[in-house]
Amino acid sequence: MQRGDGRSARAAFEQVAAAGNGIAAPWLLIAQACRLERDQEGELAALDRLLAEQPRHIRALIMKGDVLGSRGDLRAAHSFFQLARDVAAISGELPANLAADVQRVTVELARSQGDYRAHLDQALREAGFRDLSPRVADALAIASGEKQLYLQEPTSFYFPGLPQIQFYERSAFDWVEALEARTPAIRAELDAVLAQTHDFPPYVENDPARPNKVHGLVANRDWGGFHLLRGDPVEPNASLCPETIEALKLVPHPVIRGRSPMALFSLLKPGTHIFPHNGLINTRLICHLPLVVPEGCRFRVGNETRPWEEGKLLIFDDSIQHEAFNEGASRRVVLLFEIWRPEINLEERAALTTLFEAIDQFRGEPLDMSS
Repeated sequence: MQRGDGRSARAAFEQVAAAGNGIAAPWLLIAQACRLERDQEGELAALDRLLAEQPRHIRALIMKGDVLGSRGDLRAAHSFFQLARDVAAISGELPANLAADVQRVTVELARSQGDYRAHLDQALREAGFRDLSPRVADALAIASGEKQLYLQEPTSFYFPGLPQIQFYERSAFDWVEALEARTPAIRAELDAVLAQTHDFPPYVENDPARPNKVHGLVANRDWGGFHLLRGDPVEPNASLCPETIEALKLVPHPVIRGRSPMALFSLLKPGTHIFPHNGLINTRLICHLPLVVPEGCRFRVGNETRPWEEGKLLIFDDSIQHEAFNEGASRRVVLLFEIWRPEINLEERAALTTLFEAIDQFRGEPLDMSS
């Protein structure tokens, strides 16, 4: 092999493979020897034997992709390159020569992705499509690999048949304008609360009756919550914010004993990152009414990131993975509350209300639906 004598090396390695003496057959070395001989059929045969034993062998995946690519079957080649790249990403440190090959196929995949997107864009232009609907644009971005697909994955309860919508548009709800008009009054009450407390209790606390959470925001005031409603008004907090409580009456909250309605001021200190996570259920939407938003704040739901804008609601499905960042110089505060998903009809809402109350009765306590 070192001399570049593929024929002799292959004969020696095949002799080892045929011996059947307990030594693992050197299929990779046979494939490499075949490559020196430019024998693609022999190389593929050896690689297939190796991949049958080790389906996630990075070097073999790359070599098979190389052979298929040289034959013009780029889609097949890229499927092997993609798997090799994904396995490498979770394999820790690689030998330098293998890491270089992984980098090579990663660059090739990126180039191919760009070619694929350009091909699809050209087809749409030639067919006369110039301004794509948001859904078609998203489908195109997912198909070309520019966006990752995120779906509802609630951690506690899944209701089937609901559309996979990350952010809902404010214009879809007839109560939004009236609530947003109350922003100055709500902000004034928030300012009065902050003038007294300067801080909020941690949003996430451990429960002595449950295993401890292990992330860095447990019992951490960097992410704080000032609860106003938790099924019933939370006192004395609710009495400090009568205008906010009155404004929340405009909202189509779920009413579930011990759970809902739910509302709080959520405070995120500068430099804080709320890690990617999914909510408990997918029968609701979470609403943020931004009240204090410094520069450098952003919020991701699924594959879309939006900024908070003071006085403009963000409405989203929290059963889809989401995360929040405050990279600004001061605290960010939103009024957070939940609403029924509009696709769930009145009869289903009534049944779900009974079901959630029965679940809580069986478990002995309501889940913290603000988490």
